[in-house]
Formats: sequence, C-alpha cells, structure tokens
Amino acid sequence: MVTAYIGLGSNLAEQVLQVRRACEALTQLPETRLLECSSLYLSPPMGPADQPDYVNAVAALETTLLPYDLLAGIQAIEQAQGRTREVRWGARTLDLDLLVYGDQIISDKALTVPHPGMPERAFVLYPLQEIAPMLNIPGLGPLAALVSNCPKNGLKRHA
Repeated sequence: MVTAYIGLGSNLAEQVLQVRRACEALTQLPETRLLECSSLYLSPPMGPADQPDYVNAVAALETTLLPYDLLAGIQAIEQAQGRTREVRWGARTLDLDLLVYGDQIISDKALTVPHPGMPERAFVLYPLQEIAPMLNIPGLGPLAALVSNCPKNGLKRHA
C-alpha cells in the first residue's frame, strides 16, 4: 500500500458540490481507500483574473494502484464531472492533481510527482498540512518548511 495525496479544485458549477462529489468519487477507485479529505478552502484564481474563486481541498488515499493507473482514475473522475481542457489555468468544473505518491519521484511527459507547483501553491500546501502535518515530500523536504515559506495569498478556510 502507498499513501498518495490528491489536490482537488473547482471554480465552476457549484464549486463546493463539485469538490465534495469528487472526494466521494475517490472512494470508488479500485484498490484504494480514502483516508481523509481536508477542509475546503477558498482561493483566488492562478490564471486569468476574470474567473470565479476556487474551492480547494486535499485528499489522502491508501492505494495499491500504480501511479499511472491512479492518474487515469482521477482523470476519469474529472471527465465524469464535466471537466474540459480548453484554457490553461482557466475556469474548470473540477481539477484533480496527483500531488504525492509515496516516496516516489516521477518526471516524464505524462506525470510529474511530486507535483511541480506545490512549493508555491498555498491552496495545496495549507490543506495538505491540515491532514498530513509531518509529511516529508520526496525531493522537497518537510511540508512544514514549505508552508512556512508560502504566504496564504488570499487563501481562507471555507465556512
């Protein structure tokens, strides 16, 4: 079994519902058990500013799926919830990112783990810290150190 962390985000079509449905859909992945899903957080968009704020969370999974099979599973969840890939960093119904997969470091055309944007993304680091405060991220070091170097940039916990 490997512990993997998935970033969840939505800023279209009832964002809170989209993220909660995605967290529930993760429980349906084969050979996988949802350990925990963080609180929901609100964050300003990274891309074009003329889009709604995001609702974000991070989920911890225990899985025997290989990383590429897990990636395929989360992409299927995105598509089932209406994800389209039209504008880079544009508005979306759902975005699921494989953030960490055990102690593995993977870098190829299909997958980069740990997720390369993690150190600068408060909407990933703060929810991840909520559910895995002692996590040591392969190649990046202790999560606590990453969080201490990442301002919240408008991130706030959803009521």
